[in-house]
Amino acid sequence: MAGPRVWLVVTADDFGYCPRRDEGIVEAFLAGTVTSVSLLVNGAAAESAAELARRHSIPTGLHANLSEGRPVGPARHSTSSLLSPEGFFLGKMGFREAVAAGDVALPQVREELEAQLSRFWELLGRAPTHVDGHQHVHVLPGVCQVFAEVLQAYGVQFTRLPLERGVGSCAWLEAPARAFACAVERDSRAAVGSFLRHGLRWTDAFVGLSTCGRHMSAHRVCGALARALEGIPAGHALTVELMAHPGYPSVPPAGGCGEGPDAFSCSWERLHELHILTAPTLRARLAQDGVQLCAWDDLDSKRPGEGRGSPVRSLWNPS
Repeated sequence: MAGPRVWLVVTADDFGYCPRRDEGIVEAFLAGTVTSVSLLVNGAAAESAAELARRHSIPTGLHANLSEGRPVGPARHSTSSLLSPEGFFLGKMGFREAVAAGDVALPQVREELEAQLSRFWELLGRAPTHVDGHQHVHVLPGVCQVFAEVLQAYGVQFTRLPLERGVGSCAWLEAPARAFACAVERDSRAAVGSFLRHGLRWTDAFVGLSTCGRHMSAHRVCGALARALEGIPAGHALTVELMAHPGYPSVPPAGGCGEGPDAFSCSWERLHELHILTAPTLRARLAQDGVQLCAWDDLDSKRPGEGRGSPVRSLWNPS
């Protein structure tokens, strides 16, 4: 892949979902391919995952969850627009439908996000390196504004903008997956304004919607990076995030966020991603293409011309 040098953050999502998933994520981190993880603080294995992050010095962010399992905030103890009558979040599509219908109370979104950030601090004793959204809930209309306000208040700078170039033309994606990816793309474009107004930052490009699960291969990852580089002047340093979901398959009833593990977590697709990420082929291709792996905290040194913005009063240590 000719062109500018790429600094690539490889983020493993769903850390804390179950011990088997976490085992695979740590394996990929120790292999040197995964450089960052996003922790589900309402995951069944959140506490043991936090211990693994401390033991192995894994850069860890928050995987803000408003769609799967049980909440960690005040909604646990009362009726909430975020929850079903059974007390669970509304699901990947159910939450989207409720947001679109105007049925989600945004103050309750704020309460839950703040509770999850506080729980992250309790588990790890520090702020997250970044905050993204489980199933991309953080870019949904209205939710993105609350999300940006909360992150600014807590002094978190980095987030994910799941806007993957050319994903709509990836013929290997099944129609539902392609439609979902295109919907995420539309929401991401609309969220940019809110994110910018509140000083949030993200990588120049994002990859992962077209390479999820069975669709991941070294060829497709490098192809997605090549699409991201189209039109970028030679010599320009590009930062990219690759979203990944490696791990050993969950075995019910262990895992999940309060309802047990979902079908994707129990499938071979997680293991497939783990094999791709830990095999020498991908790392060799990345090195050949001039791609340098890095973590979120490294990005400032890769973008020397970009300022960090004005200081903010962080709610981790309110004065």
